[in-house]
Amino acid sequence: MEIKKVGVLGCGLMGSGIAQTAASAGFETSVREVTEELLQKGLASIEKSLARFAEKGTITAEQQKQTRARLSGTTSFDALSDCDIIIEAIIENLEEKQNTYRQLDALCKPETIFASNTSSLSITQMMVATSPARQQRFIGMHFFNPVPIMKLVEVVRTILTDAAVYEQAVEFGKQLGTTAN
Repeated sequence: MEIKKVGVLGCGLMGSGIAQTAASAGFETSVREVTEELLQKGLASIEKSLARFAEKGTITAEQQKQTRARLSGTTSFDALSDCDIIIEAIIENLEEKQNTYRQLDALCKPETIFASNTSSLSITQMMVATSPARQQRFIGMHFFNPVPIMKLVEVVRTILTDAAVYEQAVEFGKQLGTTAN
């Protein structure tokens, strides 16, 4: 399966950076936040970041426009149902993450890869909240802040993660312009 559509959970500091990076790399990207207010705040942060890159000449005005066109925001889990990979960057609360993954597991297509950006919680503990088939498609993708500038992502597998899913996540990281390992 080729990754074409990216979902990002959370539009705070890390989520907005991940969403910006995915959209900048050419992926259709949908970012989900719990309230419209938080979503708009995160999207404004992305706009500001893209404007800075354009002012510095790192990207062209056209690239800025195209990146923004590939990025959408939502407060609904349903909008993420057709994503090929969903990267979670929400509050560092295991119960909240597990509840989120349970909801998404019921909505998303079976081949969707679930990834967490956490660096402090167990990927395995999050993974067990999903169905057995999904557990093979569950990984950690730990991005570094600020995501659009830091070119490293750690890809973490669980004991159940399918080797092909791990390789696909590493390749996806490379497509984002990062060093993924």
